[in-house]
Formats: sequence, structure tokens, C-alpha cells
Amino acid sequence: MQKPEPFVKPDMIFSVSDASALLKNVVETAFPVIKIRGELSQITRATSGHMYMTIKDAGAAMSVIIWRGTPINFALSDGLEVIITGRLTTYPARSNYQIVATSIEMAGVGAILKMLEERKQKLAAEGLFDAARKKPLPKLPTTIGVVTSPTGAAFQDIQNRLRERFPVHVILYPATVQGQTAAAEVAAGVRYFNRARNVDVIIVARGGGALEDLLPFSEEIVVRAVAESEIPVITGVGHEPDWMLVDFAADYRAPTPTGAAEAVVPTKISLIQELDNLWHRLTSNLITRIANAKNRIENTTIKSPRQMVMERTQRLDDITRTLGIIINAKMMEAKRNIEHSGQMLNSLGYKNVLSRGYAIVRDENNVIIASANVQNKIASIEFADGIKRI
Repeated sequence: MQKPEPFVKPDMIFSVSDASALLKNVVETAFPVIKIRGELSQITRATSGHMYMTIKDAGAAMSVIIWRGTPINFALSDGLEVIITGRLTTYPARSNYQIVATSIEMAGVGAILKMLEERKQKLAAEGLFDAARKKPLPKLPTTIGVVTSPTGAAFQDIQNRLRERFPVHVILYPATVQGQTAAAEVAAGVRYFNRARNVDVIIVARGGGALEDLLPFSEEIVVRAVAESEIPVITGVGHEPDWMLVDFAADYRAPTPTGAAEAVVPTKISLIQELDNLWHRLTSNLITRIANAKNRIENTTIKSPRQMVMERTQRLDDITRTLGIIINAKMMEAKRNIEHSGQMLNSLGYKNVLSRGYAIVRDENNVIIASANVQNKIASIEFADGIKRI
């Protein structure tokens, strides 16, 4: 760059305010519009809504001001590489220069994709994308909640497709789908339906756009709201190739808003076909069961009362014979036991002992005398063949 000629003479004397004003005028005149690329740091938001930060590279740093209301399509974070468009100015009270941003964008698609990948890995590590968290979609919802812009084409596409397929009641939660407030509004819509419990399923949608325009649907606040939803959530953001982080957290990801409407309700004709198939299966099953019952009836032989009485009499005779056999067997076993017991009694009786030459001596009280020292008078002696009285 060519160095400009100096216009301040060496002998000129300025007050501090005049010098600051002169410097401010020179800077703002020389740089009415400038684009600066660098990395953000020290981001703060004042209570007024203005944002203050620093943009830097390896060799220098510069203060940045973003006035409240300046459109920003994505969340700013430390370390994010951006291109800021604005005008250079000075701040005399601190004797520094700064850029007042009129717009801010990520420094190329590569930077955006890098940021999204890092955020995706972080949220995945928390389990927000796990398949186990996915909830089944209702078969025939009666009320559908839609979170999108009321003026966008996405809402019209959803309504048109629902009317064509299977008309249901739709409740719209109006939300900005682009810009700095979009993420918070979309998350608020999902949480509203979960508090109200007035819908069967939620569609989060917006039409196509540049990657930067779709970034609100990759903000953490949106991803977390969808992952925490107790009501099934379908996303239809952008077009087929567009995958936002909210798609990984949703219970079902549709390629477009129209696709989301198609996923949430069946077509009338498909429902009629399904009912026809069900009716065919039911009638076929009923016909088969009736035919089987008829065959069983036809193959059943009805016996006459006389035959039934004879069969019962025969069974009674069989039972009587069986009982007789069992009783006879038991009687014979009892007889054998008695005879055996008698034999045991005879073998152990004292008569057999007397037959071998022994005798029993008793006194006058018929008590057996077992010792020679007993003084009782002997009254009788019992032998094997009789008793001898003394």
C-alpha cells in the first residue's frame, strides 16, 4: 500500500480532544467499509444488548462492536474464525481504534463444517444422538404441532401435503428460522408443546438456504430441546443433502418440510388399502375356522344311549374285577403275615423250653420262684406235660 502524504505540519499544536477528533475523522474517512478476517475472543454481551469482542490473528488484535439489532445468523463463540464487515473508527476515551460490525460471517464453509463437527462430537458423547432415545411416531395422530415461520414456504408446504394425504388438526408455534434469535425461538416452541401436551407429534421445519442460514438448527439449545422432548419430533430442515445437528437428535429426520408431513400421516388411499387387507385377513381366518369346525362336527360319531350304558357297565365290571384281584392279594398277604407271626410266637414260647427238661416253680401266690434263697413256700411245679401241686 502507498503511504499517504502527511497533512499535519510539524509546528501545529493540537489539544488532546482535537487530535483525537482529527484521528477519528482520518480513520473513518479512509476506511468507510472494511472486511477483516480473524479469530474471535473475549466475547461479552452488555445489558444494553450490544456485543463487545476482539478479533485477532497471530500478529495483532482489534476491538469489535456489534450494535444491538445487527443481524447475525449463528452463535458467536471464542475461537471461531470469521469475516467481519464494518467501518473502522476510534474511541477517544481510551485512545484505541475499533471496528463497528455491520455483518459477520464464518470464514468459509470449511470453518463452519469444522465447528459443526466439533459440536457434533461433543453432543454425541453426551448420548443425545443415541438410537435408544428415539421414540416411535404415532400411527394416526389427531393433532400435529409445527415449529416454523408462519410466513415461510415450509409451513404452507406442510399444510398442503397434510390436506392431500390425511387432514388433521395443526397447531403452529411461530418462530424465526434465521438469525440470532432463531435458535432460542425454535427451542422455545418444542418446549411449549411439551408443557402444553396438546399435540401427538412435533414437526420442526424450515425451507432450504445457505449453510449459514441453517445454522440455528445446529445450535445446542435446539438440539437439547429436541433430545429432551417427551413428544416425538420430526425434523424437515432444508433439502435432502442438508444435515443439521438437530436431525441427529430428532426421532425421525425427513429430507424436506414436505417429507416431514408425509412421514407423520399416511395417505388416505394407503389407509384404505391397509383396512382392506385387514378385512381380507379377518374374513379368510373366519372362513377357515368355520370350515374346520364343520369338519370336526361331520367327523364326530354320536353314540346311542344303550351303547353308552353298555360301555359304562363294561367299565364298571372291569373296575370290580380289578378290585377283587387287589383285595384277594391283600388277604393272602395278611394271612401269610399272621402265620409267620404264629410261628415266631411258638418258637419263642416257654413251652418249647419246658419240653427240653426244664420246669417252672411257683409259690402259693402263683409267682415264679427264681432263686433258692427265697423263703416262699413252693406251691406248684410246671412241666412240659402238666403241673404238679405240692
